[in-house]
Amino acid sequence: MDDPLSPTPLPPYRGRGASKRGGHTSVPPLSAGEGQAARSADRERGRKESLRKRAKQMRKAPTHAEHRLWQILRAKRLAGFKFERQVPIDDYIADFVCIQHRLIIEADGGQHAESGRDAGRDTYLRAQGFRVLRFWNNDIFNNEDGVLTAVLNALSTPLPNPSPAEGERGYLERASNG
Repeated sequence: MDDPLSPTPLPPYRGRGASKRGGHTSVPPLSAGEGQAARSADRERGRKESLRKRAKQMRKAPTHAEHRLWQILRAKRLAGFKFERQVPIDDYIADFVCIQHRLIIEADGGQHAESGRDAGRDTYLRAQGFRVLRFWNNDIFNNEDGVLTAVLNALSTPLPNPSPAEGERGYLERASNG
């Protein structure tokens, strides 16, 4: 007679992840409502992939002002600072970014005049610890020295201590390590 306290064997699991031979797996079947995170993660991955594709398209077809500015910023030509162009940052694509100094440079045409969307975007990026400089296209062409002086001034200005992205935790970690 079987001992009533001994565990009863489980039937073979044939759901998701089971072997073709009907063996057990450690993956239980999904309960009702589970799997939502996977669809959400797929949606997030798809959105990020679409943003990367859009940034790549924008790199292939820059505006005249972006092209001119990139000729100055690329390959560490501006005082050795490294810039990247058309960089996806969360839900946005920044024209030019110096990651080390958390500086974003935007070349703006007439469509950006009094844009509430740009103001919200700048607020969000500043909250992530970036500084944002915007230059009108005509300034890039007609006042190149002034634009470059403003960029160099921003690059030589130290980041806030602590930067908004790090918050108080970043300040305390640096203070204890230094």
